[in-house]
Amino acid sequence: MTASLNVSASTDNHKFNLALESGDRDSASGKSMQMWADLIKEKSDGRMKVNIFYQGELGGQQELFDQLVKGNIHMMLTWPQTSYDERLGVNYIPYLTLGWEDALAAYGENGWLKNILGPVYADIGLKYFGPYPEGFGGIATKGRYATSFEDAQGMKVRSQPVFPLPQTMQAMGFQAVPIDWAEVYTSIQTGVVDGDSSNVIYWDYEYFRDQLDYFVHSKHNFSSYAMLMNNEAWEELDAEDQNIIASAAQAVIDKQFVDAKTEDAKWIKAAQDAGMEYIVPTTEQMAAWVKRVRAEVWPMAEESLGKELMDELRANASVPQ
Repeated sequence: MTASLNVSASTDNHKFNLALESGDRDSASGKSMQMWADLIKEKSDGRMKVNIFYQGELGGQQELFDQLVKGNIHMMLTWPQTSYDERLGVNYIPYLTLGWEDALAAYGENGWLKNILGPVYADIGLKYFGPYPEGFGGIATKGRYATSFEDAQGMKVRSQPVFPLPQTMQAMGFQAVPIDWAEVYTSIQTGVVDGDSSNVIYWDYEYFRDQLDYFVHSKHNFSSYAMLMNNEAWEELDAEDQNIIASAAQAVIDKQFVDAKTEDAKWIKAAQDAGMEYIVPTTEQMAAWVKRVRAEVWPMAEESLGKELMDELRANASVPQ
């Protein structure tokens, strides 16, 4: 038995390219991807090496996702683009989960939402290791802020160019302007938009704090990246090497689920200390936004996701307080 195991043990050498759509090497996501690369190298005794490319080094969000699907990039941490399959919009359904406990139950290792997403990624040729959660997104603006549909009138905010995030901003009363991450700072600086939306406070504080005054924690989306690999590159590996990459990914994901809430709280305090006003809508204000957004955006989502999938989301969605 021992001889047989030794014969079947992997001796192949591999080099992979791993890209981040956002985050430099010192960001939490950058450090997490370095952890993934280090674990892969360690577990394979140096046979497998991962080259990491940080935000902007290889292109924008859609371009990187295209290259991942084609196999020119082997691995990626990304907000998935819905251009290949609108069902990936599941990841962005607004007000699906309303608190940390519900989010962790949905996105965790055996979570109901993770079990929905895996097969969808497989259909477009991607291996899904799991989510990389950051926390609940908000709306960061300068000059003024809004905590209601009425107050948001006339305010332009940047939205990630992926369904249904722009539609969510519109339903909340804002004018949504889809802009790629690399162009956000200039867009705020020149007044193309009044702020950014749907990110956790870290990104707005770290990259735009000299431009922004307020962060309203609307919690309309649970900000969660996906850890992915091109499926052809994955299938070329033997079982041992697949296990090395998958187990290393799971270690990163497990750590991030522990760290995410603490990390978010840390950056909320840092932003406040730096002079950014942090605003939590009242229960009544949140309930009004939840009601309006679910009424307007969820039917749109059903058109692309299908009734069966949307019914499953409705059955598992958080109940407003």
